Amino acid sequence: MLTLYYSPNACSVASHITLEEIGAPYEAKRVNFGAEQQKSPDYLALNPKARVPTLATARGILTETPAILAFLAQSFPEKKLAPLDDVFAFAELQAVNSYFCSTAHVAHAHKGRGPRWADEESSFADMKRKVPQTMTACFELIENKMLKGPWVMGESFTVADPYLFILTRWAEGDGVELSRFPRVSDHYARMQARPAVKTVLAREAAA
Repeated sequence: MLTLYYSPNACSVASHITLEEIGAPYEAKRVNFGAEQQKSPDYLALNPKARVPTLATARGILTETPAILAFLAQSFPEKKLAPLDDVFAFAELQAVNSYFCSTAHVAHAHKGRGPRWADEESSFADMKRKVPQTMTACFELIENKMLKGPWVMGESFTVADPYLFILTRWAEGDGVELSRFPRVSDHYARMQARPAVKTVLAREAAA
């Protein structure tokens, strides 16, 4: 059975939703960041990066959201969560999730994770002030160039959709005016209506 290690409202939400969409047996284990559980010896033995998500599989441990999402889509091809029969389309999906991971998520992280990149308090404040601008730029690109609609990759729901969902969930807190992005807002509403999303959000809120 698969085991997902997650933290509520973190990027691990994307993997959590995907597992729920698949419907296969899995266990979800919360990593308590408030208690710094991610730095405990037991957790570091699983994921030395001290982050989430971490997915324990029969073949070993996987980390990094794009890798986990691709693994899940390929492990359950009958769920059609990625265009696995089209190498170019699958690469396009990977490009989208890579952008979410390496650009949009990193821009978001500058709001509260300044010590990753600098030591001076003044630098942290400067990074935080920049977040509304950088995240708005990310959503402009997503709205106008990346979101094919009604789902990220077009007519079919894929593993890119839970990833965009969590980025959008963070957006207002990052100073993004979602009213400027009607297509992203419509996607967010579609995601909120999905039973798997409702289940995951309720579970994480209660954890």
